[in-house]
Amino acid sequence: MTATERFMELALDQARRAAELGEVPVGAIVVRDGQVLAAAHNRRELDQDPTAHAEILALREASRKVGSWRLERCELYVTLEPCAMCTGALLLARIERCLYGATDPKGGYLGTVGDLSDVPELNHTLEVVPGVRGDESAQLLKGFFRSLRSRKPTP
Repeated sequence: MTATERFMELALDQARRAAELGEVPVGAIVVRDGQVLAAAHNRRELDQDPTAHAEILALREASRKVGSWRLERCELYVTLEPCAMCTGALLLARIERCLYGATDPKGGYLGTVGDLSDVPELNHTLEVVPGVRGDESAQLLKGFFRSLRSRKPTP
């Protein structure tokens, strides 16, 4: 297993934890120089916080750990393509590279709905690697939503 696959496995582990808690299964890992700085999963329902996306929580933890909001030389591994809010946060944090699993046709802002990764007017750009263990990430999400639909009572 490559380092990339191993780090994405950690993000998938976080996504599975989110699903166990009833959260949309998205997990994120921040890595610098081959070391995991932070791991997080979605907590929007638990925290009743619209910004409690896995990426935002992982960035916050990594920033606390390094003592700076500048996360230069860092990579983010995330199971779902980041939304506009999260992509903006990645750029502001100076993340160098984002590797993601499944594309998000309804909200992804690293190439699907829009792309903020390489806007020349912004003061930072971001390398993007889509599709890392994308099938696994997509299946986890599909299974979660299928399970939710099967629990809803039919009228």
